[in-house]
Amino acid sequence: MTNSPTLGQFEQLVLTAILSLGDNAYGVTIHARVEELAAPRKAALGAVYATLDRMEDKGLVSSWMSDPTPERGGRAKRHFKLEQAGVLALREAAATAQRMVEAVRARWGEDSWEAT
Repeated sequence: MTNSPTLGQFEQLVLTAILSLGDNAYGVTIHARVEELAAPRKAALGAVYATLDRMEDKGLVSSWMSDPTPERGGRAKRHFKLEQAGVLALREAAATAQRMVEAVRARWGEDSWEAT
């Protein structure tokens, strides 16, 4: 077991969104990706920003402001990236989720995996 922090499910979704978005990870795109990953559940934009702030305080992510763009009326975007602690925590969470999936499939079988 590593010393990486234990992530809640919503934090896992937000970190996964940042990872999948790469250089395009900023508040609005992260929120949209979190909703895709969590479907059919919805996620409040404010909850995403609060989680991003909390994870930045923990050193899991870092952020920076882009240059202002005409498309946003001269406003800058706050971009996010995973820090090493966030990478380690997400890897551990993904490995745990994989073990859970394997255990469920072993018990229920492949054909019954789909939600009914």
